Amino acid sequence: MAAHHAPTMAVPTDAQLIQAQADLWRHSLCYFTPMALRCAVQLGIPTAIHRLGGTASLSDLVAALSLPPSKTPYLSRIMRLLVTSGVMASHEEGVYSLLPLSYLLVDGISIDGEASQVAIVLAATSRHYLEAALGLSDWFKKDVAPPLPAPFEDVHGATILEESMALLDPESDKVIHEAVAAHDNMGIGTILRECHDLFKGLESLTDCCGGDGTTARAIVQAFPHIKCHVLDLPKVIERAPRGDGSVNYVAGDLFHSIPAAQAVMLKDKYWKPNC
Repeated sequence: MAAHHAPTMAVPTDAQLIQAQADLWRHSLCYFTPMALRCAVQLGIPTAIHRLGGTASLSDLVAALSLPPSKTPYLSRIMRLLVTSGVMASHEEGVYSLLPLSYLLVDGISIDGEASQVAIVLAATSRHYLEAALGLSDWFKKDVAPPLPAPFEDVHGATILEESMALLDPESDKVIHEAVAAHDNMGIGTILRECHDLFKGLESLTDCCGGDGTTARAIVQAFPHIKCHVLDLPKVIERAPRGDGSVNYVAGDLFHSIPAAQAVMLKDKYWKPNC
C-alpha cells in the first residue's frame, strides 16, 4: 500500500504573517461588538438619540443618559465600534444617528404591532449563553452516553424555554421568551403587505409554536375568512390572550399532533440551539 503523504504547507510570507496576526486579533476580540451592543441597549443609547431628534453628539448623550463627564472618552470608543459594526451612523466626527438596525432598539417604537427588539440583544448576550460558550472545550472532552446534553444544559443544568430555565433564573427566562416573541412576530406585517398572494384561496392555517397568537391574529385581521389555529406548549397557551375568539388556541406538541389545516406555518426557534 502506498504511503499517504500529507501536503506540506508553504512557509507564509512576511505579508501573510502580518495579515494573519491582524486577523487573529480581529477574531479574538470580535466579542467586543455584541458586548458594546448590549451596553448601548442597557444605557438606552438608541432611545436617547431618537428622543434628541435622531442625531446626537457625545456631550448630548452624556447629558441625556446622566453619565459622569469623565466617561466621555470611553463612550466615544463604544460609539466608534457601533459605527464600524453598522449599528449606528456617523457623518460628522463625534455626532451619531440611528440606522434601521438601531431603530429596532428604540423603546416605545412599535413596528407592525411588535415592540422593539431589545430582548433579542439582552437574551443573546446574557451571561448564561456566554458561560455555555466558554465551556465548549470541556463539553467536547466529556465522554457521556446519549442522549448528550447540549452545552447550555451541561453548564447550567437547565434547558432554554423549559421550566428548568425558569427555576434557574426567572428574569432571564422572561427575557428569552420575550426575545422569541419579538423574533417570531417581527415581519408579519411586511409578509401580509408584500406576499399577500401566499394566502390566496387559503381557508385554514395552523401556526406551530405560535406563542401568544400575535402572528395569527394579524393574519385573521388581514384575511378574516381564514380560520387560524395556534399550537404551542400548554404553559405558553395558558398565558395567551383569548381576545375575541377569532383564533383557536391548542395546547400540544407539534411532534405528536398538529391541528388539521390547509397550511402549516413554521418559524425557526433559534433560541433553543443544540449547542
